[in-house]
Amino acid sequence: MATLGIPSNTIAVLEKYGFHFQKKYGQNFLIDPNILENIISAAKIGKDDCVLEIGPGIGTMTQYLAEHAGQVIAVEIDDRLIPILKDTLSAYDNVMVIHDDILKVDVQKLCDAYNGGKPIKVVANLPYYITTPIIMGLFESRVPLSSITIMVQKEVADRMKVGPGTKDYGALSLAVQYYAKPEIVAQVPPNCFIPRPNVGSAVIRLTRYEAPPVKTRDEKKMFSIIRAAFNQRRKTLVNSLSNAGIYGITKEKAAQALEKMGLSATIRGEALTLKQFAELSDLLD
Repeated sequence: MATLGIPSNTIAVLEKYGFHFQKKYGQNFLIDPNILENIISAAKIGKDDCVLEIGPGIGTMTQYLAEHAGQVIAVEIDDRLIPILKDTLSAYDNVMVIHDDILKVDVQKLCDAYNGGKPIKVVANLPYYITTPIIMGLFESRVPLSSITIMVQKEVADRMKVGPGTKDYGALSLAVQYYAKPEIVAQVPPNCFIPRPNVGSAVIRLTRYEAPPVKTRDEKKMFSIIRAAFNQRRKTLVNSLSNAGIYGITKEKAAQALEKMGLSATIRGEALTLKQFAELSDLLD
């Protein structure tokens, strides 16, 4: 089978199967071999690795993964792509294609079946609308994974990486940075895709921490405080928390906790670090 990273080969496969892109799946297929090589090297894929690929499309990146990894599990939601994947991946006996929605897949079961329960690596080219649920689902479910290397919209990659006091900083930044170390490893212009998206993309690698960089007594509570802080960005943190309806948190308690931390009662959530959110959560516990 011809290598799909080359644009003419991708177009030939799409024409052979009369494939039309569907907006609801946010499909943009990569057609740049250099970017594909960059993703493989950024994810540090080797023969000992079991890789979970989310949204393989027609199998472009899957081919590259299969060449480098020991085992590839590719989960594709679009039933029209399953026969195409059978064709484009027929040369590889180390690829398992699963037709399902990744948000409904038992990833732990896959880890146990294909990698003896050891940590897997996740690689994906993700559409904007589903990026956060997929990443947070993988982290929160505590499945054994060592890294997630994903292609996302550039602004989403920026959001995962930034610190306090910037307009992109928010609940996603804090959640990602609680679970993993984020590093942007490549910028990808729109002309590297078919069809061409309206915005630039970036490849970001999230290396999973063995233990979170901050300690908190109640992780769930900390994240409900973080979400509340950014749900109404323009409001003070005290007002955001008192409006959120979190059990036991009143305006007075929030103000007292901030005072104990040496912070102003008029501070906004976007000014607090992850460590400060952990401290605030424990004070409000």
